Amino acid sequence: MVFTRRRHRHKVPKNKEQLELSFDLPREQDRNFHLGGKSFYFFDFDDNVVFLSTPIIIFHNETGEEKLLSSHEFAAHNKIIGKEGLYKDYHMDFDDETGTFRNFRDSDLSLTQRLTGRKQSLITDIQNALERSDSTWKAPSWNHFYHATYNKRPVSIITARGHREDTIKQGIEVIYNEGHLPNMPNFHTVYAVSNPETRVRLGGESENYNVPELKYKAIIESVELAIKQYGYSDYHRFGMSDDDAGNIDLITDAMKELKAKFPRMSFFVIQTYDNGFEKREVLEHSVETIFSKSESRLDQLNLFAQ
Repeated sequence: MVFTRRRHRHKVPKNKEQLELSFDLPREQDRNFHLGGKSFYFFDFDDNVVFLSTPIIIFHNETGEEKLLSSHEFAAHNKIIGKEGLYKDYHMDFDDETGTFRNFRDSDLSLTQRLTGRKQSLITDIQNALERSDSTWKAPSWNHFYHATYNKRPVSIITARGHREDTIKQGIEVIYNEGHLPNMPNFHTVYAVSNPETRVRLGGESENYNVPELKYKAIIESVELAIKQYGYSDYHRFGMSDDDAGNIDLITDAMKELKAKFPRMSFFVIQTYDNGFEKREVLEHSVETIFSKSESRLDQLNLFAQ
């Protein structure tokens, strides 16, 4: 299926609480443009670029009763579900159609459902989020995502979701259509790593990789594709932002592997929190903190330019 963008008059957002840089700022060249380098921005999506209300579902061991958890609740408890704590009597089900993460997957919509306006869950979740105030759905990396989009940097989305690539792009198109982005992103790659086809592409079906391992593979492949598409340059810069501490270690390992292979390029890892971020540069023999959480400001633009 070919993704196309509809052309129409750009809307003014309904709930524009925060100042977005839409007042005719000149677009900035890449920091290393004069040296032939480009800056590539890689983003986790949920709780990093946007906050969505997509529920995660766990099941009571005895009754089968469904319990809906937010992504924040799940992140806090997922390692002990079924073992101890609030949800010791619950379990997860990994069936894509009926299980724990079914709302993070695409439904097989019939022609009738599509004709009557039924949408994939991601689309409706984004539409519902945009009805609320900006501060409730703009996550810690929103400003950086906006900055990368505005300046037409190559952008990758690397998410644990299991939607098709088209669906991810259509979800972001909803945000653009509602006036919250000045243009569509310059998509470099999109990896929804729990999607069955994406898992196969990354080698995860036969190896039974988990989400952090699949993100690791997606980062490596995205950098290799960047070099293939844009050419090699010592001055290319790559950064990945993610809010999940469980992903950060393997993201850092991916950047270490890339730094060993391309020692003159620059690689960054940005861990976001509700009230700040920590930015680290991966060097050949160490990882250096560029901004600590206590020093960071969420409204600072261009995490990768410093």
